[in-house]
Amino acid sequence: MQLVNLRSFKQKVRHNKKAFKRFLSKIERRPPKGLDKLAEKIDAEVWQEVDCLSCANCCKTMSPTFTKADIKRIAEFLDMTSQQFIDKWLYFDEKDGDWMNKSQPCQFLDPKTHYCRIYEVRPADCAGFPHLKKKKMVEYIHVHQQNVEYCPATYRMVEKMMEQLEN
Repeated sequence: MQLVNLRSFKQKVRHNKKAFKRFLSKIERRPPKGLDKLAEKIDAEVWQEVDCLSCANCCKTMSPTFTKADIKRIAEFLDMTSQQFIDKWLYFDEKDGDWMNKSQPCQFLDPKTHYCRIYEVRPADCAGFPHLKKKKMVEYIHVHQQNVEYCPATYRMVEKMMEQLEN
């Protein structure tokens, strides 16, 4: 497993972002047969190559959405009320109707170890990230189009899909 070099990753993204998004749009319009099985196979390969703890770019640059259940669970874990948790760390995004972190990087990210201080009770959005092998992958293409810029695992998944589907 390789450590993630974020500088190198960002350069690769700048160079390939448009091609990756075009490829994903094409997949979304005309999903190939066996796409979900291919995603499952590639998912296993990707996690042999990418070390999230050497990266944590998602926690540094993105905010998960917090459901009411997430807020309640995390607040209890932190011995706070849900309202105290919201007041301290979240804002409501009127456009999307989601609770989000007020600031980045995530307040629960340990900057030295890249461990999550609330890992056991983290938001469902974090637990599922980067959503590589959803049962109906075609329904998550829009998510991958966004995440390819932030997540080396998503980037690698798209790269591998391109290699396998364009041959």
